[in-house]
Amino acid sequence: MKKLTSSLTAATVGAAALFVGTVTPAQAAPAWSKTVKCEQRDADDRKIPTRVGNSELGWKHFSAKHNIKKCAIVNTALKNHPVSKDGSSFTYEGHVFGADGRIKVIAKVQYSRRTTDGRYDAGAGQKIGVITAYCVGMNRCPSWINE
Repeated sequence: MKKLTSSLTAATVGAAALFVGTVTPAQAAPAWSKTVKCEQRDADDRKIPTRVGNSELGWKHFSAKHNIKKCAIVNTALKNHPVSKDGSSFTYEGHVFGADGRIKVIAKVQYSRRTTDGRYDAGAGQKIGVITAYCVGMNRCPSWINE
């Protein structure tokens, strides 16, 4: 009987090892720069940073993808009251005027320490800030808005 018990124990341990697999650490957050590129107070006196970020959020994202190369363009939207709020996610809009007309600019802001998906953390007492900014109705803003 003793031999049967030790055989079952060895088989149970072996089977358990198959189900456990290797232990891997939790996935690390994406690399991003928390450095503030520009900052604007909205009409409700919230201080909203535009961080350097990476290809997914912040300055590096929208300057490359949407061709916004000046803080003044983002701040045109941020200086207003949010046009919509969903928890700590705010949407702002403003208008840029030039010789070629008027363009509506949208800025999406995460006004909390972490993004809604939890992947990014600005640190204690900090806000994520601008996630993206873009010109309505086009993939890339025209170059004249950056002049």
